[in-house]
Amino acid sequence: MDENVSSADSGSGFLVTEAEAGQKLLQLLERRLHLAPSLLHRWIRTGQIRCNAARCKPFDRICAGTFVRIPPFAWKMAQQSVFERSSQLPPLPPEVGRHGQLVAYLKPAGLPTHPGSAHTDSLAARLKQHAGVAPFVPVPAHRLDKDTQGLLLVATSHAALRSLQAQIRAGQLSKEYLCWVQGLWPWRKTRLLRHYLSKSWEAGFEKVRVFGLTAGSEERPMGKLAETLVAPLAFGQDCTLLLVRILTGRTHQIRAQMAHLGYPLLGDAKYGSSVKGPLYLCAFRLTLPDGFVFATLPDWPEPFTVHELPSQSLSPTQNIEICCE
Repeated sequence: MDENVSSADSGSGFLVTEAEAGQKLLQLLERRLHLAPSLLHRWIRTGQIRCNAARCKPFDRICAGTFVRIPPFAWKMAQQSVFERSSQLPPLPPEVGRHGQLVAYLKPAGLPTHPGSAHTDSLAARLKQHAGVAPFVPVPAHRLDKDTQGLLLVATSHAALRSLQAQIRAGQLSKEYLCWVQGLWPWRKTRLLRHYLSKSWEAGFEKVRVFGLTAGSEERPMGKLAETLVAPLAFGQDCTLLLVRILTGRTHQIRAQMAHLGYPLLGDAKYGSSVKGPLYLCAFRLTLPDGFVFATLPDWPEPFTVHELPSQSLSPTQNIEICCE
Protein backbone atom coordinates (compact mmCIF):
# COMPACT_ATOMS: atom_id res chain seq x y z
CA MET A 1 0.00 0.00 0.00
CA ASP A 2 1.26 3.52 -0.79
CA GLU A 3 2.62 5.20 2.37
CA ASN A 4 0.66 8.40 1.70
CA VAL A 5 -2.57 6.48 1.29
CA SER A 6 -1.88 4.34 4.35
CA SER A 7 -1.23 7.31 6.63
CA ALA A 8 -4.15 9.34 5.29
CA ASP A 9 -6.60 6.46 5.46
CA SER A 10 -6.65 6.64 9.26
CA GLY A 11 -9.10 9.54 9.07
CA SER A 12 -11.77 10.99 6.82
CA GLY A 13 -9.72 13.96 5.67
CA PHE A 14 -6.33 15.65 5.62
CA LEU A 15 -4.52 18.82 6.64
CA VAL A 16 -3.37 21.06 3.81
CA THR A 17 0.42 21.34 3.77
CA GLU A 18 2.55 24.41 3.01
CA ALA A 19 3.41 22.90 -0.39
CA GLU A 20 -0.29 22.75 -1.31
CA ALA A 21 -1.34 26.11 0.11
CA GLY A 22 -2.88 28.65 -2.28
CA GLN A 23 -4.49 26.16 -4.64
CA LYS A 24 -8.15 26.18 -5.51
CA LEU A 25 -10.02 23.42 -3.68
CA LEU A 26 -10.91 21.46 -6.83
CA GLN A 27 -7.32 21.62 -8.08
CA LEU A 28 -6.02 20.51 -4.69
CA LEU A 29 -8.36 17.53 -4.57
CA GLU A 30 -7.51 16.46 -8.12
CA ARG A 31 -3.81 16.43 -7.27
CA ARG A 32 -4.37 14.66 -3.94
CA LEU A 33 -6.86 12.02 -5.04
CA HIS A 34 -6.42 11.75 -8.84
CA LEU A 35 -10.18 11.39 -9.26
CA ALA A 36 -12.49 12.84 -11.92
CA PRO A 37 -13.36 16.56 -11.46
CA SER A 38 -17.05 15.80 -12.04
CA LEU A 39 -17.05 13.39 -9.09
CA LEU A 40 -15.23 15.87 -6.83
CA HIS A 41 -17.63 18.65 -7.91
CA ARG A 42 -20.57 16.51 -6.84
CA TRP A 43 -19.04 15.74 -3.45
CA ILE A 44 -18.40 19.45 -2.83
CA ARG A 45 -21.88 20.46 -3.97
CA THR A 46 -23.58 17.90 -1.70
CA GLY A 47 -21.46 18.84 1.32
CA GLN A 48 -19.53 15.56 1.49
CA ILE A 49 -16.35 17.64 1.24
CA ARG A 50 -15.94 20.43 3.81
CA CYS A 51 -13.14 22.76 4.87
CA ASN A 52 -12.73 23.20 8.64
CA ALA A 53 -16.23 21.70 9.01
CA ALA A 54 -17.80 24.41 6.82
CA ARG A 55 -19.39 24.18 3.39
CA CYS A 56 -17.03 25.23 0.62
CA LYS A 57 -16.90 25.95 -3.10
CA PRO A 58 -14.77 24.30 -5.81
CA PHE A 59 -12.74 27.44 -6.53
CA ASP A 60 -12.08 28.60 -2.97
CA ARG A 61 -8.34 29.03 -2.35
CA ILE A 62 -7.21 26.90 0.55
CA CYS A 63 -4.71 27.94 3.24
CA ALA A 64 -2.10 25.76 4.93
CA GLY A 65 -3.44 24.03 8.03
CA THR A 66 -7.01 23.78 6.68
CA PHE A 67 -8.62 20.42 7.48
CA VAL A 68 -10.37 19.09 4.39
CA ARG A 69 -12.97 16.47 5.20
CA ILE A 70 -13.64 13.94 2.45
CA PRO A 71 -15.81 10.79 2.23
CA PRO A 72 -14.02 7.83 3.92
CA PHE A 73 -14.27 5.72 0.75
CA ALA A 74 -12.38 8.39 -1.24
CA TRP A 75 -9.02 7.07 0.00
CA LYS A 76 -9.73 3.60 -1.36
CA MET A 77 -10.74 5.08 -4.70
CA ALA A 78 -7.52 7.14 -4.74
CA GLN A 79 -5.42 4.09 -3.92
CA GLN A 80 -7.04 2.14 -6.76
CA SER A 81 -6.37 5.01 -9.16
CA VAL A 82 -2.66 5.03 -8.21
CA PHE A 83 -2.43 1.24 -8.50
CA GLU A 84 -4.01 1.19 -11.98
CA ARG A 85 -1.48 3.60 -13.43
CA SER A 86 1.59 2.54 -11.39
CA SER A 87 3.15 0.56 -14.25
CA GLN A 88 1.58 2.21 -17.28
CA LEU A 89 4.24 4.80 -18.12
CA PRO A 90 8.05 4.80 -18.52
CA PRO A 91 10.29 6.27 -15.80
CA LEU A 92 11.01 9.95 -15.36
CA PRO A 93 13.67 11.56 -17.56
CA PRO A 94 17.09 12.31 -16.01
CA GLU A 95 17.18 14.94 -13.28
CA VAL A 96 19.74 17.68 -14.02
CA GLY A 97 19.62 19.62 -10.75
CA ARG A 98 17.58 21.20 -7.96
CA HIS A 99 17.30 24.70 -6.57
CA GLY A 100 14.92 25.35 -3.73
CA GLN A 101 11.54 23.93 -4.73
CA LEU A 102 12.44 23.68 -8.42
CA VAL A 103 13.75 20.57 -10.19
CA ALA A 104 15.22 20.60 -13.72
CA TYR A 105 14.59 17.52 -15.88
CA LEU A 106 16.19 16.74 -19.24
CA LYS A 107 13.11 16.20 -21.40
CA PRO A 108 13.89 13.98 -24.39
CA ALA A 109 12.68 14.78 -27.89
CA GLY A 110 9.35 13.07 -28.57
CA LEU A 111 7.98 13.39 -25.03
CA PRO A 112 5.18 15.98 -24.68
CA THR A 113 5.14 18.25 -21.64
CA HIS A 114 1.42 17.66 -20.99
CA PRO A 115 -0.99 14.87 -22.00
CA GLY A 116 -3.32 15.43 -24.95
CA SER A 117 -6.12 13.81 -26.90
CA ALA A 118 -3.65 12.00 -29.19
CA HIS A 119 -1.26 10.79 -26.45
CA THR A 120 -1.35 9.80 -22.79
CA ASP A 121 2.39 9.74 -22.08
CA SER A 122 3.90 13.09 -21.04
CA LEU A 123 6.26 14.51 -18.46
CA ALA A 124 3.28 15.74 -16.41
CA ALA A 125 1.69 12.27 -16.50
CA ARG A 126 4.95 10.59 -15.42
CA LEU A 127 5.35 13.04 -12.55
CA LYS A 128 1.81 12.29 -11.45
CA GLN A 129 2.38 8.55 -11.66
CA HIS A 130 5.61 8.58 -9.67
CA ALA A 131 4.23 10.94 -7.02
CA GLY A 132 1.50 8.51 -5.98
CA VAL A 133 -0.87 10.46 -3.74
CA ALA A 134 1.74 12.86 -2.38
CA PRO A 135 0.25 16.06 -0.92
CA PHE A 136 1.46 18.07 -3.91
CA VAL A 137 2.22 16.40 -7.24
CA PRO A 138 5.23 18.12 -8.89
CA VAL A 139 4.12 19.93 -12.05
CA PRO A 140 5.93 21.47 -15.07
CA ALA A 141 6.19 25.24 -14.63
CA HIS A 142 6.49 25.90 -18.38
CA ARG A 143 6.58 23.81 -21.55
CA LEU A 144 8.74 22.61 -24.41
CA ASP A 145 7.50 21.45 -27.81
CA LYS A 146 7.16 17.69 -28.10
CA ASP A 147 10.08 17.41 -30.56
CA THR A 148 12.37 19.76 -28.60
CA GLN A 149 14.77 18.27 -26.09
CA GLY A 150 16.24 20.08 -23.13
CA LEU A 151 15.74 21.54 -19.68
CA LEU A 152 12.26 21.81 -18.22
CA LEU A 153 11.62 23.16 -14.73
CA VAL A 154 9.22 21.38 -12.41
CA ALA A 155 7.80 22.95 -9.24
CA THR A 156 7.46 20.85 -6.09
CA SER A 157 5.09 23.28 -4.36
CA HIS A 158 2.20 25.47 -5.47
CA ALA A 159 3.95 28.60 -4.20
CA ALA A 160 7.05 27.82 -6.28
CA LEU A 161 4.87 27.17 -9.33
CA ARG A 162 3.05 30.51 -9.07
CA SER A 163 6.28 32.40 -8.34
CA LEU A 164 8.19 30.99 -11.32
CA GLN A 165 5.26 31.47 -13.70
CA ALA A 166 5.01 35.12 -12.61
CA GLN A 167 8.75 35.51 -13.26
CA ILE A 168 8.35 33.95 -16.70
CA ARG A 169 5.50 36.33 -17.57
CA ALA A 170 7.74 39.22 -16.48
CA GLY A 171 10.57 37.95 -18.70
CA GLN A 172 12.87 37.28 -15.74
CA LEU A 173 13.74 33.66 -16.62
CA SER A 174 16.48 33.47 -19.24
CA LYS A 175 15.88 30.60 -21.70
CA GLU A 176 18.74 29.78 -24.08
CA TYR A 177 18.78 27.20 -26.87
CA LEU A 178 21.24 25.58 -29.23
CA CYS A 179 20.09 24.72 -32.74
CA TRP A 180 21.52 23.70 -36.09
CA VAL A 181 19.97 25.48 -39.05
CA GLN A 182 20.13 24.69 -42.73
CA GLY A 183 22.39 27.09 -44.63
CA LEU A 184 25.27 29.39 -43.66
CA TRP A 185 24.02 32.12 -41.33
CA PRO A 186 25.19 35.39 -42.94
CA TRP A 187 25.30 37.64 -39.86
CA ARG A 188 28.20 37.58 -37.39
CA LYS A 189 26.83 39.96 -34.76
CA THR A 190 24.01 39.14 -32.38
CA ARG A 191 20.68 39.86 -34.03
CA LEU A 192 17.30 40.58 -32.49
CA LEU A 193 14.55 38.96 -34.53
CA ARG A 194 11.22 40.76 -34.19
CA HIS A 195 8.15 39.33 -35.89
CA TYR A 196 4.47 38.74 -35.28
CA LEU A 197 3.39 35.11 -35.08
CA SER A 198 -0.08 33.74 -35.73
CA LYS A 199 -1.28 30.15 -35.31
CA SER A 200 -3.01 28.38 -38.17
CA TRP A 201 -4.07 24.85 -39.08
CA GLU A 202 -2.75 23.08 -42.17
CA ALA A 203 -3.79 19.53 -43.07
CA GLY A 204 -5.07 19.06 -39.52
CA PHE A 205 -1.81 20.16 -37.84
CA GLU A 206 -0.96 23.36 -36.01
CA LYS A 207 1.53 25.62 -37.74
CA VAL A 208 2.72 29.15 -37.07
CA ARG A 209 2.75 31.90 -39.68
CA VAL A 210 5.27 34.74 -39.47
CA PHE A 211 4.59 38.38 -40.32
CA GLY A 212 7.48 40.78 -40.73
CA LEU A 213 7.57 44.34 -39.48
CA THR A 214 8.34 47.32 -41.67
CA ALA A 215 10.72 49.80 -40.03
CA GLY A 216 8.81 52.91 -39.03
CA SER A 217 5.41 51.41 -39.82
CA GLU A 218 2.64 52.12 -37.34
CA GLU A 219 0.38 49.38 -38.67
CA ARG A 220 0.44 46.32 -36.42
CA PRO A 221 0.30 42.95 -38.21
CA MET A 222 -1.90 40.16 -36.92
CA GLY A 223 -0.62 37.79 -34.25
CA LYS A 224 1.57 38.16 -31.18
CA LEU A 225 5.00 39.80 -31.04
CA ALA A 226 7.93 37.36 -30.90
CA GLU A 227 11.43 38.52 -29.99
CA THR A 228 14.48 36.27 -30.29
CA LEU A 229 18.22 36.91 -29.88
CA VAL A 230 20.50 34.91 -32.22
CA ALA A 231 24.28 34.59 -32.55
CA PRO A 232 26.35 32.09 -34.62
CA LEU A 233 28.68 29.68 -32.81
CA ALA A 234 30.03 27.35 -35.51
CA PHE A 235 29.69 26.55 -39.19
CA GLY A 236 29.45 23.16 -40.87
CA GLN A 237 28.83 22.01 -44.40
CA ASP A 238 25.86 24.17 -45.44
CA CYS A 239 24.67 24.41 -41.82
CA THR A 240 25.21 26.68 -38.81
CA LEU A 241 25.13 26.14 -35.05
CA LEU A 242 23.28 29.02 -33.42
CA LEU A 243 22.98 30.26 -29.85
CA VAL A 244 19.43 31.50 -29.29
CA ARG A 245 17.65 33.24 -26.43
CA ILE A 246 13.91 33.77 -26.57
CA LEU A 247 12.61 36.97 -25.00
CA THR A 248 8.97 35.95 -25.54
CA GLY A 249 7.42 32.51 -25.28
CA ARG A 250 5.43 31.79 -28.43
CA THR A 251 4.50 28.42 -29.93
CA HIS A 252 7.19 27.22 -32.38
CA GLN A 253 8.86 30.63 -32.01
CA ILE A 254 12.42 29.64 -32.96
CA ARG A 255 11.34 27.17 -35.63
CA ALA A 256 8.98 29.58 -37.36
CA GLN A 257 11.27 32.61 -37.29
CA MET A 258 14.29 30.71 -38.63
CA ALA A 259 12.25 29.20 -41.44
CA HIS A 260 10.82 32.63 -42.29
CA LEU A 261 14.38 33.94 -42.77
CA GLY A 262 15.28 30.99 -44.99
CA TYR A 263 17.22 28.97 -42.41
CA PRO A 264 14.94 26.16 -41.17
CA LEU A 265 16.14 23.98 -38.32
CA LEU A 266 17.70 20.70 -39.37
CA GLY A 267 15.13 17.93 -39.14
CA ASP A 268 12.18 20.33 -39.04
CA ALA A 269 10.12 19.05 -41.98
CA LYS A 270 7.07 21.04 -40.85
CA TYR A 271 8.90 24.30 -41.50
CA GLY A 272 10.76 23.38 -44.65
CA SER A 273 13.93 21.49 -43.74
CA SER A 274 15.11 19.08 -46.44
CA VAL A 275 17.37 17.28 -43.93
CA LYS A 276 15.73 14.23 -42.41
CA GLY A 277 16.28 13.18 -38.82
CA PRO A 278 15.58 14.52 -35.33
CA LEU A 279 14.87 18.17 -34.65
CA TYR A 280 18.19 19.80 -33.79
CA LEU A 281 16.87 22.13 -31.11
CA CYS A 282 17.79 21.93 -27.42
CA ALA A 283 16.90 24.14 -24.43
CA PHE A 284 20.36 23.91 -22.89
CA ARG A 285 20.54 26.72 -20.32
CA LEU A 286 18.04 28.28 -17.89
CA THR A 287 19.07 31.18 -15.66
CA LEU A 288 16.81 32.04 -12.74
CA PRO A 289 16.26 35.64 -11.57
CA ASP A 290 18.56 35.02 -8.58
CA GLY A 291 21.39 34.03 -10.95
CA PHE A 292 21.24 30.26 -10.42
CA VAL A 293 21.97 28.40 -13.67
CA PHE A 294 20.80 25.00 -14.94
CA ALA A 295 22.74 23.80 -17.98
CA THR A 296 23.17 20.65 -20.08
CA LEU A 297 24.47 19.59 -23.49
CA PRO A 298 22.34 18.05 -26.27
CA ASP A 299 22.98 14.40 -27.13
CA TRP A 300 23.37 14.99 -30.87
CA PRO A 301 25.49 12.62 -33.01
CA GLU A 302 28.51 13.66 -35.05
CA PRO A 303 28.99 15.90 -36.96
CA PHE A 304 26.43 17.89 -34.94
CA THR A 305 27.80 17.08 -31.48
CA VAL A 306 28.32 20.05 -29.16
CA HIS A 307 31.29 19.29 -26.89
CA GLU A 308 31.22 22.24 -24.50
CA LEU A 309 28.78 24.79 -23.18
CA PRO A 310 28.96 28.23 -24.81
CA SER A 311 30.68 30.66 -22.46
CA GLN A 312 28.79 33.63 -23.85
CA SER A 313 25.24 34.44 -22.86
CA LEU A 314 22.95 36.63 -24.94
CA SER A 315 21.57 39.82 -23.42
CA PRO A 316 18.97 42.23 -24.83
CA THR A 317 21.09 45.11 -23.52
CA GLN A 318 24.17 44.31 -25.63
CA ASN A 319 24.99 45.92 -28.99
CA ILE A 320 22.71 44.10 -31.44
CA GLU A 321 21.39 44.34 -34.96
CA ILE A 322 17.61 44.30 -35.39
CA CYS A 323 15.89 42.14 -38.00
CA CYS A 324 12.15 42.64 -38.49
CA GLU A 325 11.64 41.73 -42.16
